[in-house]
Formats: sequence, structure tokens, C-alpha cells
Amino acid sequence: MFLNASHFINRCSSLNSSSSTNIFVIWKVPLKSISVELLVQDHVATVSSTLQYVNEEERPLEALFVFPLPADAAVCHFSAKIGEQEIVAEVQDRETARDRYDDAVSSGQQAFLLEESAESPDVFRLSVGCLSAGQNAAVTIIYVTELAVQDDHSLRFCLPAVLNPRYTPAGSAAGIVSEISSGAVPYTLTLSVHVSSPKPISKLESNCTLDPLVFLHSDHTQATVNLSPGHMFDKDVELFVYYQDTHQPSAVVEAGVTTAPPGSLMRDTVVMISLYPEFPEEVMSSLASRGEFVFVIDRSGSMGDMMHQGKEAQNRIESAKDTLLLLLKSLSMGCYFNIYGFGSVFESFFPQCVEYNQDTMDQALKRLKEMKADMGGTEILQPLKHIYSQPCYPDHPRQLFIFTDGEVFNTKEVLDLVKSHAHSHRCFSFGIGEGASAALITGMAREGSGHAQFITDTDRMQPKVMQSLRFALQPAVLNISVDWTLPDDVTVDTLSPPINVLFQGQRTLIYAQLKGESSGGSEGTVTVKYSLEDQPVTNQLHFCVKPTEETQLSIHRLAARTLIRSLEQKERSGAADVEGIRSRMVELSVQAGVSCVHTAFIAVNKDSRQTVKGPLLQRRVPTYDSCSEIDMMQVNYDHIAPREFRLSSSRHCVADEQSFHCSKMMSFTERTVLKMSNRVTAATAPEQKIGFMTKVQNFFRRGSKTATAKSEQTDSEIKIDAAPELQKDLLLQLVSLQKASGCWNLDSTLADVFGKTEDELTNQKPAQVDGSVWATLLALIWLYGCKIEQQVEWQFVAMKAASWIGSQKVGDLSQCVCEGKVLLGCQEMCFVILVHPNRIILTVSIHIRGTT
Repeated sequence: MFLNASHFINRCSSLNSSSSTNIFVIWKVPLKSISVELLVQDHVATVSSTLQYVNEEERPLEALFVFPLPADAAVCHFSAKIGEQEIVAEVQDRETARDRYDDAVSSGQQAFLLEESAESPDVFRLSVGCLSAGQNAAVTIIYVTELAVQDDHSLRFCLPAVLNPRYTPAGSAAGIVSEISSGAVPYTLTLSVHVSSPKPISKLESNCTLDPLVFLHSDHTQATVNLSPGHMFDKDVELFVYYQDTHQPSAVVEAGVTTAPPGSLMRDTVVMISLYPEFPEEVMSSLASRGEFVFVIDRSGSMGDMMHQGKEAQNRIESAKDTLLLLLKSLSMGCYFNIYGFGSVFESFFPQCVEYNQDTMDQALKRLKEMKADMGGTEILQPLKHIYSQPCYPDHPRQLFIFTDGEVFNTKEVLDLVKSHAHSHRCFSFGIGEGASAALITGMAREGSGHAQFITDTDRMQPKVMQSLRFALQPAVLNISVDWTLPDDVTVDTLSPPINVLFQGQRTLIYAQLKGESSGGSEGTVTVKYSLEDQPVTNQLHFCVKPTEETQLSIHRLAARTLIRSLEQKERSGAADVEGIRSRMVELSVQAGVSCVHTAFIAVNKDSRQTVKGPLLQRRVPTYDSCSEIDMMQVNYDHIAPREFRLSSSRHCVADEQSFHCSKMMSFTERTVLKMSNRVTAATAPEQKIGFMTKVQNFFRRGSKTATAKSEQTDSEIKIDAAPELQKDLLLQLVSLQKASGCWNLDSTLADVFGKTEDELTNQKPAQVDGSVWATLLALIWLYGCKIEQQVEWQFVAMKAASWIGSQKVGDLSQCVCEGKVLLGCQEMCFVILVHPNRIILTVSIHIRGTT
């Protein structure tokens, strides 16, 4: 029997737990297509996704689809259309919704259940129950989300397609995230985009092929574009929207619903404030050189996957190593650093952070060369606990850089840990490759007062990481306060958590509920005050409190989502009134029509009823894994035993493997099987150590050739194809030769970078400088003359080199610079050296002749 990518496993075709052979039947996946309509209004996106299901079998079935959504999405609509009849779902308490779903399906009614994972807010499960033979069902999910600002000032929208299996540590109870089924998907995607903004639209770009952009008005404030036909939903779809004058503070004021209860969030006006703080130039010109820098690298087996499918792609761990090289060379003498690698276990280069000097840098670089993706699964919680247990160094702010492909199940537990230590550090996180959990990456940065970056498709990791390093070196913003000035009779409730971090030019959002109506003025003012390098700074925005935007309650729902996330964190932190917090979350979720961890969308077609004999067939729809392929291979089913159940007095099912979950997370079919199993004697299998779900997961595990893998198998035990040999990057080669102090030695390896011999460099050396000064000047000339387009990557390397030259007190270097330009063929460059007044920082700049 062969497995095809367009089919999946019916795991409920046999209930006889004493049989260990031929229990699988191959069935077609009922999901056929996904159609997405995207409406972008300024920097808020409303996304409507319609999933088309068809039951091509001869009996009713239950289809399960575990899929990703943006981490900060507010799911606000769920409906199903069967024939000409549309059923709109209601938001209800989660347990109530599940009971309604079970009751409906067991009585032969069609039912639809949409619920959020309790472990990670970017994972949802859709259950389509009792779909009749030959029947079609179109399920529509609508959500709203904010668009993230990128370093090139674009706004990024990501339609996630990839949801990798999340690593679950032994002994942990996983829920919905453990059900992820990955592989080549048999369904297709269509996407249409409509962009509207008060600011003119400059352009739209994507990592996928788009049809030509069509502007609807001459002022370019509205445009449409479609994804080109034939796209397979095999990778995240990224869209970048460019406006003119993006970095402008703004306010969106949205009216409430008159039918909502008085005083409620949905009844009152809500405002969304977007601020772009601008720091004084004198502060930004002197970045900090002190600090404790902790670099945490994911070394799980999945980090051995390729960054993308292009010809010159590196695997993820090699790209991370190159980035670490740049980071290490960019540090200043006297700061502190350490490097951690983690997988199923973790290790650090040094027992604790060490002072940065030539010796410690050399030790770290030696260890870095040996680093591999060989540490098993992805357990990030324990290394973080160890790092936070280490004492901080006085006057050296701790900066945490975390690199991961983000495949963990206990996202919320990790975020709570980062938040609990927010007072002692800043966290900068990097999601590598398709499928990195946006909830984990953005969440760690948010809770750790840092900045998040995603490296996908053909993105280079180095420029994004170095931008974050620049943020890390910006002085910390202290004593942040937000004040409101509003017309008489209007009061405000701020819904967003307190602002604890600000970065130059990065957007900060504030949601607030405006209560009451003004009988007079209509202008309001929000004032953000903070302290920066002992200087008081004030940013202000004036706005009209009268609602002017027609946004279909998008701002209200995003505000509700923000408030719900804050309440979830309070609940997990062990606040006193847990039941009160939970009740408030459910009330807010139901009232706003926005899902949360304690609610679910439920829709029941009461007009449908059919007799169902025995358990429903169950189909799990695979979500694409860009790094796995399901082979056309023969499977020996004799080695795959049925799933075992250990009976207990509670409703919980305890599977014999870490990868399955308790019954409250089960589908209707799973709960039915459990109830039936409780009526019979459990099968005994004393030698059986591999549970059903683990076998299925191992069967589809990337690179797996057999379904009989041990449950302890980790990513590192899977064969990883060696990355092709790439041509050595000359920039990285030059950077690797720099000393910790910032200088270079005059030798043959440096000459190789310049395409010269060592004699050529030595013979042209001016008499007034020694070899190291000459070598360092040549390195700077080469960087500015040959690698100016990558300046963001080597800016700190050059800054350190210039500072070292300044410390040598060698006098006028004009003649040396001229001779260096001739030697390296950079005569068309005008090279200027500027010494900072305090002699601590020396900068170098290049101007092309004939330009200003």
C-alpha cells in the first residue's frame, strides 16, 4: 500500500485494539481549495478565508483542519454554507460549544467548531462534523490584524501556510498543536487584495507572483491586485505594502454599536493611536558600547533545513553561524557575552557571561565553527530559565538575542517567563524559515521589550539581525507615561498594556475606550513622555474625537483582542480572582464576537439530520511543511499497533505517548472512541512503547523512511542533506580576520580578500604607519568602496575599526588614504575621516564624486 500526498489516514476505521495489523485505510482529504479576500485599510488588514470541503466518500465523515493564523489576529466571524443555506456561528463558552458540537454530530446534524489552541494563539482547529456523502460545505473565517512595520518602511502582511509539528518535551501534555499534520497539501489558494489608505500607495511587493497592480483612483489611494493563478499553498504568502509618508503619527476613531449594552466596549467609541517616536539626533549619534549580550541559538534538527529552495541557499544553522560571526565582531571591548545552543538539552560556550576580549572571542569562534543542528527537539524554556538565573552585571544592560525556527508547543509558558524577567533585560527574537511561530517570535520580543524579525524565503539574516543590534545599543527609554487631554464630559480607559519600550522610528500602538459625548470641542490630545539619556522627551498627537472612519468594527475587535490577551496573561500569572478574570474574558469574547482560549465558534445546521451507524470517519487535513516530503513508499503496517487507552475514573484519556492530549482537546470521533473503550477491557501490550499518534507523526516526520521510529526519535536523528558548498563570502572572510580590538593584521589572508598578494600590500605601506594601521585603513577603504550596499551588516565592525585607528594617534592619514584607494582601485571615491569630539567614536564616510 502506498501513501500519496493527496490522501490521508483514517485512524478510526478499526476499534479492535487487539488487532495489530492492517488497521489503516487510505482516504481522500476533503479540503479542496482556499479562497482569500484581503482588505487593507491603512495599516489594518481584514482577511476573509473561505475553505471548500467536499466529501467524496460513501458515508458521513468528520474533517479536522489544524492551521496557522497571524499571532495577533482577532478572529471575528465564522460561518458555513451548505448548498444555499448559510449558518453563522456564535461565540460561546468553550465547553458549552464542544458539548453542542458533540450532541449535534451524534444526532446526525451537521456542525462546525472553530477553537484556538490553549498553548499557542497562532494555532486554530476547525472541526467539520457529519458531512454527508457527496456533500459540499464552504466554511468562511474572517479575522482582523495589524500590519507590522518593516525596516524599509513597508507594512508586512503574512498569510501563514506552514505550520510545522511543534516539539513537545517528554512528560508534557500537548493539545491542539500536537495534532498538526504536515506534508504536501492537496488544496490550492486564490488571493485577491484591495488596499485603501489616506496616503498614496507607492507599490506592492510579494514573495509570490502577483498580477499587475491596478490603481482605482488617480491619487493612488486605492488599488487592487491578485495572486497569479495556479499558486499552490506551499509556503507563507508575504505581501509588502508601501505608502508615501508611512512614518506619520495617526489616530483612527471608530464608533461603537448602538445595540450593545451601555458602558460596554462595543457600545463606546474606540481610538487606535499610532506613534512613531523620534529621538534627539545627539542621542542617536552615540550608541552604547557597554552591555551583556547573550545569544541563544536553536540547534534542533530542523535548523539543518535549507533557508529557501534557491540555488545558493544555506541551511539555517550555517546562516545563523555567519550571523553570530558578525555579531561577535561587532561587540566592543569590555562588554560581556555568552552563546547558548539548545534542542532537547542546552549548553553554553562559557559557564557564565565573560568579558569580551581577544582570548574569549577566539574561544567562542572556535566553538562556533563546530556548531551543528544536532541537539534534538526544540525545548527553549529550560535554557531561558538558566539564563535568567544568572546575575546581571552592573552598568551592563542584558540584551538577549534568540534565533529559532519557532517550533514549540508551550508558547504561552515561554512568554510568561520572558515577561516575568522583563525588568532585567531586553529580548530580540528572530524567526527563521517558513513555519516559525509568529506567536512565539513576536511574543518574546513584546514581553521582553525588544524587537522581532522574521527571516523567510530569500531574506538574508545578517542585515535584519544587525538592525536589531542597533536597537539593542540604543539607550533604554525610561519613565514612559501616556496622558490624555479630552473635551469636557469625555473620559478614557486605556486598553493596551503600559508601554515599556520605545525604539527610534518604530511604531507604537495604543488602544483606548472613549466614554461619554462632548457637547463642545472635538479635539483630543495624547502625550507620551519619557526619559532618554537623562533628557526629558515629549511626543504629542492631536486628533478629532468624533468618529470619522468606516472600519466595520475592526478597531473595536483589535482592542478587544488586546484586552483579552492581557487578561489571559493575568490568569496564567496566578492572579487572585482567576474565576473573575475568566468570566470577564468570556463576556468580552462573546460580546465582541472575538475568539479567545475560553471560547469557541459553534454553528449547527438543525435542519440536517441523518442516521449515523458507528463512529464517523475522521480526516485530518495536512498543513504544508516546506521542509518535508511525503515519499511514495511502501508501509509495513504489521509494525504499527493501534492506539492504546489507559482507563481512569475521569473523562481524561491518557495516551501512552507525550504527543497526544487529554480528552477535552479531542474531536468528536476521538471522544466517541474513548467512551466506547471505557466499556471494554483495555488491551494489554506490555512490550508496546510507541503510541498511535507518535507513529503517525513519525511516519510523516521529515526525512522519515519508516513508520516504526522510536518515540524518543528527535530531529537530530533524521538524516539531513549536506548543504552545497558555497563560494566564500568575501565580506564574512574580512570580518572573520578582524581582531577584538577592531584592527586587522597585515598578512596574506587579508591580501586574499582584496585579490592582492601580501607583498603588494606591504610594498605600498606608507612609512609613517605600522602594519596594523595600514591593514585596518585598507579594510575600511574596501568596505566603503566594494561593500557599501551591505553597510548595515558591517557598520559596527567599521565603527570599531575607526575607533581603534583614532586611539593610535597617528596624525594626518590623508596621504595613507589616497595611497590605499589607488592600491584597491577606489580612486573614484572621496574618503573622509571624522573624529568624534570625545575621541571615543571615530566614524568614516564615503561620498561618490559628483554627488552631494
